[in-house]
Amino acid sequence: MRIFFTSLFAFILSGLAGGLVVQELAVLTGATEEYILVFAATALIVIVVTVIFFLVQFRAEPVRAVDRMLWWLLAVFALTLVALAGWTFSVPAENRATASDLSIVAGLILPGVVAIIVQWLFVRWRLKGSAAGFGRGGTSA
Repeated sequence: MRIFFTSLFAFILSGLAGGLVVQELAVLTGATEEYILVFAATALIVIVVTVIFFLVQFRAEPVRAVDRMLWWLLAVFALTLVALAGWTFSVPAENRATASDLSIVAGLILPGVVAIIVQWLFVRWRLKGSAAGFGRGGTSA
């Protein structure tokens, strides 16, 4: 039950943090209707990251597994950033709308990274707090 509530609270916190980042990026870049895609993608990313971190908590060494999953997810997002930026710049110059395209790329990547880091911070904090020692006051016998 502790793992479920940890994941639930991490979902809420990372959803709020990702939503704040998306909202701020939308205001700063003067986003239009196509930015709805970024809001929807952020919600989907938060759900997927929550499920991944929920499942990782069942591993034999959950703290190590959560740390490793953080780096895997950040690597996936870095590769996605490189791919999306490369795709944006591969469009012929006369058809390119770089400023609006890059704001959408940033809107797809940055809230996801924030959601991953908030999930990791909360889950790791809860996992470290649950490792109580044997005996009185957490001391070994």
